[in-house]
Amino acid sequence: MPQMHQGNIGLRARVAELAADPNAKLVIVGVTAVALAPVVLPLVRPVLKATIRSGVTLFERTKSAIAETGEVLADIAAEARAEAHAEVQKKATLQAARPMVQSAAED
Repeated sequence: MPQMHQGNIGLRARVAELAADPNAKLVIVGVTAVALAPVVLPLVRPVLKATIRSGVTLFERTKSAIAETGEVLADIAAEARAEAHAEVQKKATLQAARPMVQSAAED
């Protein structure tokens, strides 16, 4: 960290000394941003607004697509469960019918 001179030094030397300090650079950037914000914001407002509107639109479309995909997957899962349940019942019915067929053949 550069030493701060208390003596009588020129403006250029003082600015050079501050420019070498990283914390001073951050303060200068912050002060400049605050000072320029009222001038710059009205100029970039339409661009910012359009960008935010595009982001909101993209979010809504993505949200709808995800919801639709979830519904499709839920439908597919329900169909698969129903088919699996039907197969189990069919096998159970066939197994229950076998002993009757075998006993009738023995008679």
